[in-house]
Amino acid sequence: MITPWGELALTRFPHDPRERLRAWDAADAYLLRHLAAEEVPLSGTVVVVGDRWGALVTALAAHRPVQITDSFLAQEATRANLVRAGAEPGTVGLLTTQDPPPERVDVLLVRVPKSLALLEDQLLRLAPAVHAGTVVVGAGMVKEIHTSTLRLFERILGPTRTSLAEQKARLIFCTPDPALPRPVNPWPYSYALPDGIGPLSGRTVVNHAGVFCADRLDIGTRFFLRHLPAGRGARRVVDLGCGNGVVGAAVAAADPAAEVLFVDESFQAVASAEATWKAGGLPGHAEFRVGDGLAGVPDGSVDLVLNNPPFHSHQATTDATAWRMFSGARRALRPGGELWVVGNRHLGYHVKLRRLFGNSELVAGDRKFVVLKAVKR
Repeated sequence: MITPWGELALTRFPHDPRERLRAWDAADAYLLRHLAAEEVPLSGTVVVVGDRWGALVTALAAHRPVQITDSFLAQEATRANLVRAGAEPGTVGLLTTQDPPPERVDVLLVRVPKSLALLEDQLLRLAPAVHAGTVVVGAGMVKEIHTSTLRLFERILGPTRTSLAEQKARLIFCTPDPALPRPVNPWPYSYALPDGIGPLSGRTVVNHAGVFCADRLDIGTRFFLRHLPAGRGARRVVDLGCGNGVVGAAVAAADPAAEVLFVDESFQAVASAEATWKAGGLPGHAEFRVGDGLAGVPDGSVDLVLNNPPFHSHQATTDATAWRMFSGARRALRPGGELWVVGNRHLGYHVKLRRLFGNSELVAGDRKFVVLKAVKR
């Protein structure tokens, strides 16, 4: 990546030499060019929200920025990219969306996330630290920035306008108004689950901003809940890519002897799963872990893995995440252990499962979704 501060070699995490997706895009480059061309002062506290793979804070490392991210993978990519760029350890502050933000922000740079709710939550959390002199610049690809995006900046921080598009990217300029009355942060959001979904019917689910389908139970998960494996006594269960944790919570509600590990790469998701568990007053033992799938889980230590894998990485459609999840599950499962997967029928997960496990069984299906089972031999 060519920047006003030099050329950077950047990679995503986990690094795969075969990966064709870049660790930066035109919006990152546009934002950095703007900062240099306008000679934006970077001597104060610089906060970068939603830096996807660390491109922005790596380029700005000399100015000791603070990165705030919801993604464990983005944070690990940032660490690796900083080392590759020769940045001194501790140069960049690495915070998650669950950490308290800095008390004062002089430059606020925002990569517009896919989730408008996550943007709302982060702007409301940062607004008290923003002052009249704070430089606020957002960035995103044209297809990521909508009228609702601009209204959110304007409603929470102050008057907002956009730049001309360059290479299908656009910038957002916001002038903070400290006197602006701000709405109350509605996140996290809780609701009662509907009837007819098994042991979790009527229980409370808690969603932090940015979690998939935070205001309702998505139809894929609803279908999965109706076809989960029946209780089989004490076992080690993993809710892989747990989101708000309803799948793992359903297992615990049906089988109090189960030990459930909730894993997601989203800090918001794992916080939601833990809050859902506590709100439901569920029995048994639970562990909550932010990480890269089943990395760190010992080989052959798991009896059952439940998974609804994502098939997008930001705006890119990819099966890389699903493949890593399935491979990690096969390694972590004991002989005879099972991986249960729900997904859109057209994604063809049965092909990947047969390649990895040598088998794949259709448990249930409708016109849109399938639930598949693979057994480790």
